[in-house]
Amino acid sequence: MTQTEVTDRVGTDASAYPLVVDMDETLVRTDVLHEALQRLLVARPMDVFGLIAPLRQGKATFKAHVADRVIVPAQEVQINPVVMALIHEARACGRKVVLVSASEQRQVAAIAANLGVFDDAIGTGAQETGGENLSGAKKAAFLAGRYGVGQFDYVGDCATDLPVWKSAHRAYVVRTSPALAKQASTQGTALIALEATPTNIDRARSLLRALRPHQWLKNILVFLPILAAQNPGGLWAAAVAFVLFSLTASSVYIINDLVDLSADRAHPRKSQRPFASGAVSIKAGVLMAMGLLVGSAVFSLWLMPSVFVAVLAAYFAVTVAYSFTLKRKLIVDVITLAGLYTMRIIAGAAAASIVPSPWLVAFSMFLFFGLAAIKRQAELVDQAASGKEAVPGRGYLSSDVTVLQMMAISSGQAAVMVFALYLYSPAVAALYDTPEIMWLVCPIMLYWLSRVAILTHRGFMTDDPIIFAVRDRISQVIGVLLVLILVAAERDWAL
Repeated sequence: MTQTEVTDRVGTDASAYPLVVDMDETLVRTDVLHEALQRLLVARPMDVFGLIAPLRQGKATFKAHVADRVIVPAQEVQINPVVMALIHEARACGRKVVLVSASEQRQVAAIAANLGVFDDAIGTGAQETGGENLSGAKKAAFLAGRYGVGQFDYVGDCATDLPVWKSAHRAYVVRTSPALAKQASTQGTALIALEATPTNIDRARSLLRALRPHQWLKNILVFLPILAAQNPGGLWAAAVAFVLFSLTASSVYIINDLVDLSADRAHPRKSQRPFASGAVSIKAGVLMAMGLLVGSAVFSLWLMPSVFVAVLAAYFAVTVAYSFTLKRKLIVDVITLAGLYTMRIIAGAAAASIVPSPWLVAFSMFLFFGLAAIKRQAELVDQAASGKEAVPGRGYLSSDVTVLQMMAISSGQAAVMVFALYLYSPAVAALYDTPEIMWLVCPIMLYWLSRVAILTHRGFMTDDPIIFAVRDRISQVIGVLLVLILVAAERDWAL
């Protein structure tokens, strides 16, 4: 970009006025106060109760108490490259650039020091502000008193900045909306958009991605006990269970992503998740999780047997414990994942008011322990490929990959052994006319499990193994073959 182009972008009188930049959801993709509360809740949840009294004393006092407990590491926040480009252009023209935010002074200073592009950094609690929350009209009055009305340019993001834009010489906005532009125009302010505003479709896609609908495929397991018991009358109850489990699971996925922000941002693929990338705000995530959970609870109590409600509640409790603590525990995380898969099967049986087969439960525990080990193994392979020894947010080292691979293979083989023993049980004779045909399931399962283990070792497992199986063509063919074998075993082929 030439000097003339830079001057056109930042103004012909570029050197005359300072460029004032807001921080939350402007320079930084997210609200840093919300990130601080998220980190505090994860690391020291009991400390959150100590913030109730300061909250009653006003926003400035509340923010100071939050900053006493946690400062979000400056190197871990998501910086908006468009705003940074404008800052560099202004500095190229010799302009003064100042970071002014409603966030607490210590947090603002930390981010400004890390970036090294600001001449000054002022936040709530700074000596110059008089201890007030530096937002809206108070920020406008502070800047007008410091630089003069119309003597500074300002970069903001939302309706709270309208008084500041009114006092500014130029009004820059990050991701504006037609409603905000209309509000600004009524006060005589023309907003200069720095980046394209996400469309409603884009926002809807980001929100849908946050729900992880592809993970709902795992909830198909609620149908398994109905199919194993050959009880088609329970399919409607299983369908309702599928929906309720999907709502609950999505609420937990959101909670998990909010808890795991730092680790996700350090991950090559997970950094593109909606919350880690800043496409969806932490506040929106909290509201979504609460809404999904309440909806699932209400409909469960209304439509389903009490046993199912108890299993669903236990599933939610265990998944929340997994998000906050268990996934960081060596091996405990794998056992927990296996248990969560099995709980779906138990829930499906509870929904249809049938008793799950102990053979099915034993088979699922071994199988899903192996698949959970494969899932963790895939993460270790990714980390090793990136040259990282430790796995963020996990209790493993990249060098543990061989041990996890052995666990996965041996557990998968144990599952096949359980299935082989099941073929001699009285239940099989009662359900199938030609159970001998089902011996074909064993070599097919051994092939599939071995293939998945090798693909994971080679770095081709990029998702949950069950999601991988649904999308993988060979796995789809194997699934069809298994169904055909079970159907054939139901018939009497004697001449």
